Amino acid sequence: MWKYITKRIAQSVVILFFVSMIIYAIMRCLPTSYIETIARERASLPGAKSYQEWLDQLNAVYKMDCGIIEGFFGWVSKAVRGEFGDSWYYNVPVTQKFASVIWDSFYIGAVAFILQIIIAIPLGILSARKQYSKTDYAITVIALIGISLPGFFFATILKLIFSIKLGWFDLYGKVGKYYDQLSTWGQFLDVAKHMVLPIATLTIISIGSLVRYTRTNMLEVLNSDFIRTARAKGLSESKVINKHAFRNTLIPVVTILGGTLPSLFAGAMITETLFQIPGIGYTSYQAMTVGDIPFYMFYMTFMAALTLMGNLIADVLYAVVDPRVRVS
Repeated sequence: MWKYITKRIAQSVVILFFVSMIIYAIMRCLPTSYIETIARERASLPGAKSYQEWLDQLNAVYKMDCGIIEGFFGWVSKAVRGEFGDSWYYNVPVTQKFASVIWDSFYIGAVAFILQIIIAIPLGILSARKQYSKTDYAITVIALIGISLPGFFFATILKLIFSIKLGWFDLYGKVGKYYDQLSTWGQFLDVAKHMVLPIATLTIISIGSLVRYTRTNMLEVLNSDFIRTARAKGLSESKVINKHAFRNTLIPVVTILGGTLPSLFAGAMITETLFQIPGIGYTSYQAMTVGDIPFYMFYMTFMAALTLMGNLIADVLYAVVDPRVRVS
């Protein structure tokens, strides 16, 4: 197993290198650049140098005056030492800004992920057990709604009902107006209250696909010969479902759950923007719109690494959930 893991990690490093090269090339080709914006602003000042002079000077300062390949290897040589430069837009080191916003996104994503598992998997199993019943149709409709409708629609509906009509939650923001006047426990509750609607939005839009996936695989397992044999032996239905069927359903479900690892740290760009939560999704969106190459390069490379890690974890978990799966 360790030999397999080592081999997969080595492959992932090679893949990450080429993915980073593609990302860097795309970033360098974007039409929007923070350097160009700053050059225009400084050139418009009274008695200032021309736009081209400012642009050449800023490109030299930010090491943008060399080719894409040369620039990429310069970035890689510093990245392997943990040096990702300073954000052009936020004027702080990239890693410092990233660390200050990542945890808000992680807490939202982790809670939504846990709720997704708690809600979707039991609903998928229930839907499979009661195939073609009213319960099955109701769960299927709910799942299809979650799959079909976009996140900003649910976010808008939740804000309309619970913020505008009922007044239970604020429309946006991470904290309320009187946050600084609250006790430590009061501040925690204030932040938690502002996270309810974003978490609800992410949970609603994510359970649909997992419900359908669990239902499909559970139906396939329930029609297997070993399930009919277990029932013929007189085992209770709960034991047949929970001990025999569910364990065999876990393998494809693990694939889905392993692939969701990046979403715990990626942030929900649309949801965070709608609720103005200063997480990594909203922060990276702002960096991208102004052409902040150092910050967005780090963010995209980090996401690529998490995706590769999620796939590796899913492969390893196969052997955990099913003893028949072994690596030779």
